[in-house]
Amino acid sequence: MDPARILPLWKRLSGLPGGRWVFSRLIGFAVPYSGSIRARVVELSPGHAVLDLPDRRRVRNHLRSVHAMALCNLGELASGLAMLSGLPPHLRGIVTNIGTSYEKKARGTLRATCTCPPFEGDFDTGEDQTLQVRAILCDAAGEQVAVTTVSWLIGPRPQTATQ
Repeated sequence: MDPARILPLWKRLSGLPGGRWVFSRLIGFAVPYSGSIRARVVELSPGHAVLDLPDRRRVRNHLRSVHAMALCNLGELASGLAMLSGLPPHLRGIVTNIGTSYEKKARGTLRATCTCPPFEGDFDTGEDQTLQVRAILCDAAGEQVAVTTVSWLIGPRPQTATQ
C-alpha cells in the first residue's frame, strides 16, 4: 500500500460504522504476513498508531499465551503504521532490524502503542539515516508484556523515470 494513501484512507473510513474494521482488513490484505494476526487499528495519526490484538487460538502457543512472533508482528505493524503515517512523501522507509523483548506471558487482548519521532530537517540531507521506533505492547490491565524496537532506514524515495 502506498504510504501516502494510508492516512487519508484512515480518515475516510475510521468514522464510519465498521470503518476501522475495513481499514484493518485492507492493511492486512496489503501486507499479508502482518494481516495474518488480524490486529485492529484503533488510532492512527501522523507518527502515532494504536493497535489491538484479540487473544484467540490462531495467535497462541502451546503455553496458552500469545506466541512470541505474533507479539513481534504486532509491534512491527504498529511501528510501520506510525512511521509511514508521519513520513513525508519524498522519503521512504525500509526495515533493517527488528528486536522484541518479552517481559511476561501475554494473555487476553493486547494493545500496541507506537509514537514515531517527527521527521524534521535531519532527514532532508539526501542521505539514508537510521530511525529507531519502539512499540510498547500491554495487556488489558495495562501491564507491559513486550517492547518491539524496529530500525528503519529512512532515505529519499527513488525517482521514477518519466519519458
